[in-house]
Amino acid sequence: MKAPVSWIKEYVDVPEDVTTDELTRRLTMTGLKLEAIDSPGAQITGPLVIGKVLTKEPEPQKNGKVINWCTVDVGDANETGLPQGIVCGAHNFEPGDLVVVILPGGVLPGNFAISARKTYGHLSAGMICSATELGLPEGAFNSGDGIIVLPADAGQPGDDVRSALGLDEEVIEFEVNPDRAYGLSLRGIAREVLVSVEGASNFRDPALRETPAANDAGHPVVLEDTVGCPVFVARKVTGFDPAAPTPKFMADRLVAAGMRSISLAVDVTNYVMLETGRPIHGYDADKLQGPIVVRRAKAGETLTTLDGTARDLHPEDLVVTDDSGIIGLGGVMGGETTEISDSTTSIVVESAHWDAVSMFRTGKRHKISSEAGKRNERGVDPTICEAAADRVVELLVTYGGATADPGVTVVGTPPEVPAITVAGDKAARVSGMEISEETAVEALRAVGCEVSGTGTLTVVPPPWRPDMTDPQDTTEEVIRLVGYDKVPSVLPIPPAGRGLTRAQQLRRRFGRAAAAEGYSEVLTFPFVGEADFDALGIPADDARRHALRLVNPLSSEQPFMTTTVLPGLLRTAARNVGHGAGSFALFETATVTVPRDVAAPILPVDRGPDADELAALDAAVPEQPLHLALVAVGEADGSGWWGEGRPVSWADAVEAVRAVADSVGLEVGARGVEHAPWHPGRCAELSVDGEVIGHAGELHPKVCTTLGLPRGTVAAEVDLDVLIERSVHLRPASVFSTQPLAKEDVALAVDADVPAADVEAALREGAGDLLESIRLFDVYTGEQVGEGRKSLAYALRFRAEDRTLTEKETAAFREAAVASAVEKVGAVQR
Repeated sequence: MKAPVSWIKEYVDVPEDVTTDELTRRLTMTGLKLEAIDSPGAQITGPLVIGKVLTKEPEPQKNGKVINWCTVDVGDANETGLPQGIVCGAHNFEPGDLVVVILPGGVLPGNFAISARKTYGHLSAGMICSATELGLPEGAFNSGDGIIVLPADAGQPGDDVRSALGLDEEVIEFEVNPDRAYGLSLRGIAREVLVSVEGASNFRDPALRETPAANDAGHPVVLEDTVGCPVFVARKVTGFDPAAPTPKFMADRLVAAGMRSISLAVDVTNYVMLETGRPIHGYDADKLQGPIVVRRAKAGETLTTLDGTARDLHPEDLVVTDDSGIIGLGGVMGGETTEISDSTTSIVVESAHWDAVSMFRTGKRHKISSEAGKRNERGVDPTICEAAADRVVELLVTYGGATADPGVTVVGTPPEVPAITVAGDKAARVSGMEISEETAVEALRAVGCEVSGTGTLTVVPPPWRPDMTDPQDTTEEVIRLVGYDKVPSVLPIPPAGRGLTRAQQLRRRFGRAAAAEGYSEVLTFPFVGEADFDALGIPADDARRHALRLVNPLSSEQPFMTTTVLPGLLRTAARNVGHGAGSFALFETATVTVPRDVAAPILPVDRGPDADELAALDAAVPEQPLHLALVAVGEADGSGWWGEGRPVSWADAVEAVRAVADSVGLEVGARGVEHAPWHPGRCAELSVDGEVIGHAGELHPKVCTTLGLPRGTVAAEVDLDVLIERSVHLRPASVFSTQPLAKEDVALAVDADVPAADVEAALREGAGDLLESIRLFDVYTGEQVGEGRKSLAYALRFRAEDRTLTEKETAAFREAAVASAVEKVGAVQR
């Protein structure tokens, strides 16, 4: 909402020593937040004066353009008193007209410096200005796309023109919260100034006026839906001059408020809307047929609105009709058939109160955004319909030469405002400040509430505050007027025994473990499309393609909630590669969404859900397990003077997951599988205690090519919920033994398709309790082991806590381990 400071001060007296900055500071502190302070002439420096055109000589140019060589009287502003020669390309002026001239040395918005320069064969000393060049809205002062022609009484040549153009006016732009619609009017802003600025006084309510009594001589109105439209006021004027110009003060204020000056009839309704907050609509009375009727639309009905759009109406839409049919969407936009035109001489003025919820739904349904709709959908004072209509009639009579018709139609009554019961000390208890009951009552009355009682207060909010509906709202009003800046900063005392949950602690531990392995954390959007699944080579029947579709996605190309973290993580990796990163490792912990094949019920809004309905809702909520995904690109160990580096391999991805699991005391097993998007033969299925938790390995070359990643990129994804469930949250520290370590190595030949993890498990089972560690240190395939076979070499380490193991003991342990491998996986010792 933009409000000229002079317009605000027309309704409330502000101490002279209160600057605009101080005014806006106090309003911001009480909730009417400053967005900007704008002065249209702030960027204009130098002499900007009134000029009188003495001569205008058209001169055709070779390029087909016609320029005007003009002499302009600028008085003594040029310090010579002689006429100024200026070249002008506009044609909407004649000799004798008063125009706006900026002389050499001046600067226009955009840092456009003006100087005397030779152009089109003349020395042009200055510029005759248009509205756009001065930073004013296009077409301001009815200039169209030409220069500004001032009224004959604007002043004398050489006079400073800033005041006449309103360039010295300060305009405040406020950010108005949706629940404070009264701030979308000068009436509401002035009232806020009264209660926010110390010393402000004498509020003059523009909606407080004597209005003629209703009678039976007005235009007939029938309200079939009194919930959607509880009050409808109709007034009529005749003999209106459609050619009457909008008075300058009105046009200036409309432009300053961010609106265009269109015609007197339209400008008056907009002016009163800005003044009082009450949207007004005008009908061409000669086009109306029969009584005005307000009702809900019927199925199949249509309306062509003022913007020329044919709209299919919904049964919830409130419509205004006459005998000819629908003539407007109530409170949102009028129809073409009764539109005020350049020939309109009789006008029916509509000032009606509309249900805010209906206005919001209709505006969204038809995608109509208007100044009137913005106010109606937020809630407007229902008690000022008569005053607003009377104000419109007054302005049409005063400036349009119209005659007010004696008929006054008032149908319906404003809805009653329910009272609120609140404890007198509630504001003090909520804020922690010493706010007495007397102070609370004074603050509530200052904003227009009626307050009665002591101890327990009965508060009736003013009709322009539909946002005040419960004790919390009245408490907020008291605290904001006392001052949010005075609320003490007191940290709450947390209850004993609370803190991060076990799952939250473990999630942080997972992140620290991944970071310790050299991975950097990133966050990505959880949205995917079919193209993302295609890029990963995921088969059509894969469960990961069964994704939850969003009704209103951010992008139509990614309408699904992701079932895997990899798409977003790999896009991020590709972006880093595209920016020149050669070697890096990334990880992300995030939930994925696994939809259930259960439709969520649509619950009624007139009551709370019962236990069965809540259970049905819960049953339809998708599962959202927590996943960890890793990706590594380039070299695991960098190259340097010491030699070539080591590129990342599938084993790095597996070991990173093992490190994460180890941070919570779990061991991860791995066995080879084929699973998209990994390379066949270089993909491991990861498990904990036999339960599969995810996969890791080298990405398929086609996936790397599609995503723009280098070949050999590795990745992993695991389900952290399984790790959290099985974790050893507080595992004891390992017992340190001073006894020496006994070393045994063993090489076993097995079939090529036997997982190394199975061989390791068999060795562990047979080695006994004194086995401290086991490590695979060599894999061999070749003629010595035969086709379809491989040799796995393991280092076994034994240690006892109480003695030194003998060679005989360790040999027995090794033999037992080998025997177990022979039995379990068919191994042959080499």
